[in-house]
Amino acid sequence: MPWQDVPWPERGWHDAWLPDAAFRPLGSRRVLVALGPDAGPVGDTVVAELRRATGLFGGSLTVSTAGAPVEADAVAEHDVTLVVAVRAPHVGGTSTRSGQPTADPNAHLVGPASGGAPDGDASAPLGEESFVLGRRDGRAWVVAGGHRGLLYGLHALVREGERAWAPGTDHVLDLPVSSLRMLDHWDNVDVHPVMGQVERGYAGGSLWFEAGRVRDDLTRVGAYARLLGSVGVNAVSLNNVNVGRTEARLLTDGLADVARLADLFRPHGIRTFLSVSFAAPMRLGGLPTADPLDPDVQRWWAEAAERVWATVPDFGGFVVKADSEGQPGPFAYGRDHADGANLLARAVAPHGGTVFWRAFVYNHTQDWRDRSTDRARAAYDHFHPLDGRFDDNVVVQVKHGPIDFQTREAVSPVIGALPRTRVAVELQVTQEYTGHQKHVCYLGPWWSEILRFPLTEDAGRTVADIVTGLPGGPDGTVHGPEVADLRAGGIVAVSNVGDDAFWTGHPLAQANLYAFARLAWNPEADPVEVLDEWIGLTFPDADPRVRTTLHRLMDGSWRTYEAYTAPLGVGFMVTPGSHYGPSVDGYEYSPWGTYHFADRDGIGVDRTRATGTGYTGQYEAPWRDVYEDAATCPDELLLFFHHVPWEHRLRSGTTVAQHVYDSRADAVDEVERTVAAWAEVAGLVDDGLHARVTERLAEQLRSATEWRDQVRTYVFRTSGVPDASGRPIY
Repeated sequence: MPWQDVPWPERGWHDAWLPDAAFRPLGSRRVLVALGPDAGPVGDTVVAELRRATGLFGGSLTVSTAGAPVEADAVAEHDVTLVVAVRAPHVGGTSTRSGQPTADPNAHLVGPASGGAPDGDASAPLGEESFVLGRRDGRAWVVAGGHRGLLYGLHALVREGERAWAPGTDHVLDLPVSSLRMLDHWDNVDVHPVMGQVERGYAGGSLWFEAGRVRDDLTRVGAYARLLGSVGVNAVSLNNVNVGRTEARLLTDGLADVARLADLFRPHGIRTFLSVSFAAPMRLGGLPTADPLDPDVQRWWAEAAERVWATVPDFGGFVVKADSEGQPGPFAYGRDHADGANLLARAVAPHGGTVFWRAFVYNHTQDWRDRSTDRARAAYDHFHPLDGRFDDNVVVQVKHGPIDFQTREAVSPVIGALPRTRVAVELQVTQEYTGHQKHVCYLGPWWSEILRFPLTEDAGRTVADIVTGLPGGPDGTVHGPEVADLRAGGIVAVSNVGDDAFWTGHPLAQANLYAFARLAWNPEADPVEVLDEWIGLTFPDADPRVRTTLHRLMDGSWRTYEAYTAPLGVGFMVTPGSHYGPSVDGYEYSPWGTYHFADRDGIGVDRTRATGTGYTGQYEAPWRDVYEDAATCPDELLLFFHHVPWEHRLRSGTTVAQHVYDSRADAVDEVERTVAAWAEVAGLVDDGLHARVTERLAEQLRSATEWRDQVRTYVFRTSGVPDASGRPIY
């Protein structure tokens, strides 16, 4: 029996945002799908989804292929038509890519389906992942530029639900702003003695590794690939960037298993990548060196790449963490990151491969007494001088902030400091510093702020513009990757899934996985509307009170989490190692470079050019000056950039000390209201899901209370400044 036919919870894993009921509006109608030549496994997926939906809900399915096409008048006999055709209009602008008119076997279906909006012949060509979604006279239609676009268009119809057949006529072009939308999985083949099966994973074990090998039964991996394909993720890296001895062998002895996994992702339009060890020629090849300029090393990598692509012809490439937190790299040979990255890039270039070289490089053995050394500066200092030296198939992958996925930190200046280099921004879906998927913390608003942040060109070009290769600017022009002249890298995130029954530990953390994909597709999307999409799909037949309550719990949950943890951008204050729960001075005297420098007079890190580490100088105007002055620095980043007195007044008029006292107390009050609100929807959602969320909320309230009491007490004991409200301090 196919796994889809086994209901939750007997199946063992939750439907997430693809329950059968979400397909009812589409599946109850007469559907025509017209595949293009070489439909391949993605085309097969589209047909399988439509066949299942129409079989469940009483509709019908007609399939047109290049070998057995239907006539144009068949369109009128269907309620929805999905067509692969190269040509369709670019709504409101110019074509998404240049090209001459082509003979398209489905061109005769486009006009009848759309009412002539695209004519199927002379209109502008679409990209492989793009589609036009429209409705006309009670019928819906999708015209896609390729079979991945057809898959994405199908799921756009599912998201629309009955709205897709509403009265009226309209159509819209939908295309991914980022050409690469990748999830990195920090999964270990072997169970690490400290980090476990999944490093920084909070949702059980790995979906594909178990007990030192790839699982025999990979059924659930196919279900996961389906979830990702439905929201446009098009690349996954399979293993941890901290590559251990067993994980390194995926590049050689483990290739057959990599191919098994690639076979499951491929039907959903997803390419596979591997994290590799820079020392692989020594670990696996028996060479005495991994020097990137050594001919034997270069030959070893070229031969390794040949074997990989011979086994997985559509393999994507490699992800590399080098000279970072103890991982080997080119520094051992007097080389730099460009030398190291280009070594691998030249090995994979003949196969169309890409190397993602992480910029998370800093001194993790820092002397806490030395205030001149600043971890925030490190990535820029390493990579900015190398701009222009990386090969074209290298993408420098930069964490969104200069420290490490904190609840609040400044946008990394490195993202805008490499104009001659392809750059990807790295986000973190797994909640390493945001509550370990025990706390409700919807991160869509945070990522939206990051992607929309106007980092360069006098605050005219956003982070999203930079990493997708778009020019930005104030003219509001709609652009896509096919017309961009600038260098595109992509949008990447660390996944939050595991073999937990709800995929993500906390059922509501599924929304973060969904939101990452939707914002990578369109960084301008409203994160609250994205959340509403997720709610509608995940709870399709629920009482309206469920939607209202989930928005009540989740819309502002990131800011609530921020309000009871480390204040005003100072970061960390977490328990060392686990990074869960409060330990205000836990990292203060450590070698990790994560300090807050609190004393009786004040708190914060002086990163100014005038008196501090000079980090503000890594930004372009206007940010270098905005952040330099405490009077203009945003309050939420004040302690990231400045060491200020406890009595320093924020824009709200309150002092730093009183802000900490008030915000921590108010945030716990909000968590208490959240717990009560969720209790009121008992019986309106799946009992197992309600029980899991209830259990997690109880832990969130306990942990938030501990954060409140420790941080408030710490401030009072350190500063001697009383809480003007008179609330308890211990």
